[in-house]
Amino acid sequence: MNKRQIKNMRKQFTLKERFRYWFDNRMAKGSLGFIRILIIASVLLAVLIAGIIILCGFHGDSEVGSVFWDSISTVINAWMPSYEDGSIGYILLMAVTAIAGVLFTSVLIGIITSAIEEKIIDLKKGNSKVLEAGHTVVLGFVPGEYTLLQQLVKAAADEDTCVVVADDLDREEMETLIRDNVEHPSSFRVVCRTIDITDPVDLEKLAIDSAGNLIVAPSDDERTVRTILAVSNVTKSRKISDLRIAAILSNHAYRFPASFLESNLITSVQTHDAIAKIIAHSCTQAALSQTFKEVFSFDGCEFHVIDVPQDEGLTFEDLTMRVDHAVPIGIFKENGIRLNPFPQYVIQKNDRVIVFAEEETDAVLTDACFTEDDANEGIEQETFRGTDTVIIGQNETLPLILKELPQNVEHVYLVLCWDEDVELSSLEEIATERGFVLEKLVFPSKKEMDLARIASLSEHIILLSDHLKEMDEADMDTIFMILHLRDLRARLRLPFNITAEMCRESNQNLVRGDDHTDFVVSSSMSSLFLAQIAENPELIGVFHEILSNEGNELFLKNAEQMHLTGRHSTQDLRRQLLKHRCVMLGYLDKNKESHFNPGLHEILNLEEGDQFIVLSQE
Repeated sequence: MNKRQIKNMRKQFTLKERFRYWFDNRMAKGSLGFIRILIIASVLLAVLIAGIIILCGFHGDSEVGSVFWDSISTVINAWMPSYEDGSIGYILLMAVTAIAGVLFTSVLIGIITSAIEEKIIDLKKGNSKVLEAGHTVVLGFVPGEYTLLQQLVKAAADEDTCVVVADDLDREEMETLIRDNVEHPSSFRVVCRTIDITDPVDLEKLAIDSAGNLIVAPSDDERTVRTILAVSNVTKSRKISDLRIAAILSNHAYRFPASFLESNLITSVQTHDAIAKIIAHSCTQAALSQTFKEVFSFDGCEFHVIDVPQDEGLTFEDLTMRVDHAVPIGIFKENGIRLNPFPQYVIQKNDRVIVFAEEETDAVLTDACFTEDDANEGIEQETFRGTDTVIIGQNETLPLILKELPQNVEHVYLVLCWDEDVELSSLEEIATERGFVLEKLVFPSKKEMDLARIASLSEHIILLSDHLKEMDEADMDTIFMILHLRDLRARLRLPFNITAEMCRESNQNLVRGDDHTDFVVSSSMSSLFLAQIAENPELIGVFHEILSNEGNELFLKNAEQMHLTGRHSTQDLRRQLLKHRCVMLGYLDKNKESHFNPGLHEILNLEEGDQFIVLSQE
């Protein structure tokens, strides 16, 4: 279409249509545009009325300037003239001006009130820019999931800290939920913003360029990936080179290339692997899942990298025997970390020590003296009693769970619904390699008789969450299965324990109880991992090794089976366990209460049912 055709088409519009179109466009610009139009119209009306009064000679002896001023002030004040102010024509025209002034003033007050209300609503939405520095940015917020914020509060202690939480939820709703569910001191400030966390433009409102670190909170993998890419876009455009990003991804399909992670200072953990390992180990080691939570929590002991005075030339065994108020677990070297090194490893000049303690300043290097228990010959090889395991349900972590099952598992029953189809060949290969029998059982219905038959097969039952379902739906399936199993266990007096995988912490709270049920909640564990990574980025190697399938892992060792019941000093127990390449972090008593980092010369009276919490490769 050429310019002449466009011009001809414009001529077809009437003057009324053009004015309405112009007026609509002005109104679309907001309250400021409307106020501008109103002011111009008021001035024009005042000038017009003053001009008519002067032309018609209604102003009498009054000066021309005063007539214009009286007309404008009448519009502004909506002042109605009295009978003595002038001629009849003057009074009538000024009355018209006053009436128009009432109209203009009312409209103006309405516009200003509406503009203020819009601004208040906008402020409540949390769209304003954040003016902070050194703060922690948390991208993503799920109502009911507060572990991450609780851990950040504990990590901050009483230091002045600001955490900016951003998501597409209403700001007021987020602030209310956090205020009601996360206790924090006045020095810990939470600022909420309502934005699209996958939009680079919105992310710039969070002062990312001055942030201390950034956390992508647990969410679905696709949204997490989009958020990471959006953050990467902002850091590159703003040339931010020192912002550390911590993120959690569950599925291997969303694994970023190592070069991308390194160039963007991104630390990520694949949680499905970690959760699968915790599930596998917890099924025969009751309370191990709770131990994982306590080890990775900032409540109590945590991991630190320290310089121990006069440690050069000592062996790792000597150091373990002499450090009090902290447990040496490895060596931090310039080229990486070495967890649980050989006892004879000699600490070098530039080596630092990784310890498990409440504070990094707690570690004390004592004099080289040993307790009387040091004359013991050492512990005997731990003996295992064979056991069977029932796995109800399936997901993509099933092969890894089978690989990670403890050595004493002899028979695994894989229970599936009638409509589930699982290729057993690869799973049977794993079973053959591990030395246990794998048997598939079809679960045709949820009748009590069928469930009771399955529950009587083993002392250990694993409930896997269906990752293909919505989180709440999958958790509901797990909750109902837990309720039925608990009922059977109570009525039929069956001895099995339950290890249940769940997606949301809020759903776990619905069925929490002290009844031999271990919960492995992916969102809760992911939040613990994220908080540790964000606060201690230099220890990412430690977390990766403990959570991976290779290297050192957390285990519970039975004190009776290891022939270490009775009275022993912590120093002697450390030495005895170190001979079998186990670093003792603490112990669980028979009531499943954990005791981390006991004093070096403290005498422990271990009883039947007590267990050591150790870091070991086996």
